[in-house]
Amino acid sequence: MDNVEVFDSPGKGRGLRAVRELWAGDVLFIEPSYAAVVFDSMAGNVCHGCFRRQQKLQRCGSCKFAQYCDRTCQRAAWDEHKVECAAIKAYDKVPNENIRLAARVFWRLDKEGGIVSDLQLTTIDSLEDHVSDMPEEDLQQLKIDIHNFLDYWPRTSKPHNVDSISHILGVINCNGFTVSDQRGLQAVGVGLFPNLCLVNHDCWPNCTVILNNGKVELRSLGNVKEGEEITVSYVDYLNLSHERKRLLKDQYFFDCTCEHCTTGTKDDLKMAGKVVDGVKVPDEQVKEVTEYSLDILKKMEQARVDGKYHEVVKICRECLERQEPVLADTHIYQLRMWSTASEVLSYLQYFSEAATYARKMVDGYLKLYHPNNGALGMATMRAGVTHWQAGLIEVGHGMICKAYSIIMISHGPTHPITKDLEAMRQQTEMELRMFKQNEFVYHQMREAALKNQPMSMQAEPVEEGIKNLFRRK
Repeated sequence: MDNVEVFDSPGKGRGLRAVRELWAGDVLFIEPSYAAVVFDSMAGNVCHGCFRRQQKLQRCGSCKFAQYCDRTCQRAAWDEHKVECAAIKAYDKVPNENIRLAARVFWRLDKEGGIVSDLQLTTIDSLEDHVSDMPEEDLQQLKIDIHNFLDYWPRTSKPHNVDSISHILGVINCNGFTVSDQRGLQAVGVGLFPNLCLVNHDCWPNCTVILNNGKVELRSLGNVKEGEEITVSYVDYLNLSHERKRLLKDQYFFDCTCEHCTTGTKDDLKMAGKVVDGVKVPDEQVKEVTEYSLDILKKMEQARVDGKYHEVVKICRECLERQEPVLADTHIYQLRMWSTASEVLSYLQYFSEAATYARKMVDGYLKLYHPNNGALGMATMRAGVTHWQAGLIEVGHGMICKAYSIIMISHGPTHPITKDLEAMRQQTEMELRMFKQNEFVYHQMREAALKNQPMSMQAEPVEEGIKNLFRRK
């Protein structure tokens, strides 16, 4: 490892620190998974080899469970799937994702050992499992998984005792990394990445992790001094500090003591009231609308899950009528409402209204997120595309350029999203030149193009981005 080394981080245990000065966009390391599996819920929609989402997949003829893009993917995955295939067939059913991943880990441990590369900094056995910290409900589920694992594990494979099975399942529970699809937009699986497990958390981190071409990349978000600890954020920053602390304690079993949690940095902005003509909206009114918003967000999310998108739009419009005169543009409940409204309206092809909400969302995000945060880049990209679709080419091009500058740092030049953004940037730049030369002709050509090739429906709204680095229970 040329960029990082393992060290004892005060109050945190093992961690990684920089061995040289780093700059925004530098790649600290690239790591393939030790083992990874597709989520149970995505098993029929995602290639079990390359984790691409596909409409048509070819099913394994033997176990009838694993599915692949084509013969190439199937052959590439066969070495890992071969033992699993026979185990599923013998078990006569498919175990859950935790058991499938644990089995893959054990098969690789038995075949290759705990260290499979000169670049691997730690063994699977030495990773934290936090079994002793689990609440009773999780312990009961762990016992069920151990029992089912023992039933699933082939008699022809090397036997493992309950303690070692418990350890691997515990490691998966707290260190299983979310594996995304080929574009990095949707969580489709879970994997173990040993080096990544050594990177400690900070709510305002100096690095970020993305999945690119089936491997994780640890990338610097800004200048990192030699000897400085490397950190990433395990949870989304757009939560209040007490909520982030609760999530971290529940999932990862530690109390966050980062500066942003200790001082409640930006919590005031995230719950702020609007200032109108220099006069702040009364706190009682802000509190009332905040409580109302929390209830409405639950109803809105349920309508979105149910696919009732016109109902989602109705809920958003009614809620925003009460929010916008009272809440600041950084209030997280209003930001969530703008985000959902813009996404669903785009899906329904109400682009002008969607663009209005998207612009407000980005303006609020800019005041809260780290300037190179990938979530900010993705939101800005989405807003830019929405403005472009609405015919607002000047604003759209500006936002796409801004998104491109962020994504180049957070995702890098080879990531599929960066390549898509580069194509969009070139397209909007060409259209902008046409617009400046003759605005009337530009709009005429745009309308003619839309008539000849009607705009297709957008992808269905899904949960925005991947907000949590590690898979949530």
